[in-house]
Amino acid sequence: MARREVLHVKGSNHQNPIPTAVKIGNMVYSSAIIGSDPETGEMPERVEDEVANLFHYLREIMELAGGTTDDIAHLSVSAIDREYKKIVNVEWLKMFPNENDRPARHTSVKNLREGLRVQIEMTAVL
Repeated sequence: MARREVLHVKGSNHQNPIPTAVKIGNMVYSSAIIGSDPETGEMPERVEDEVANLFHYLREIMELAGGTTDDIAHLSVSAIDREYKKIVNVEWLKMFPNENDRPARHTSVKNLREGLRVQIEMTAVL
């Protein structure tokens, strides 16, 4: 049996042969998650929908791993524009409303693959 459990999430496929996430023991690590539509795999026109999809995928990954978003320890957010941090914060506060019970997070401005505005990477402990 493989030590690493690969977690595949519908709609969140990579162009390269990379899984969406992996679970090793009680740890869960994601690759760069993009905000494509979970049903079509297409990128939404609105950045707000792209970001909402990112948080949808976080929930999906954690469910597949046998946990919840309460198990997320750290998020790395990359955006092509610092202004998108405000949009990320809307979904962040929905998922983590308790200011005393949130994961650590870092946001950086980066060049992303064409068509992407925001992406997230996650680490969780089950």
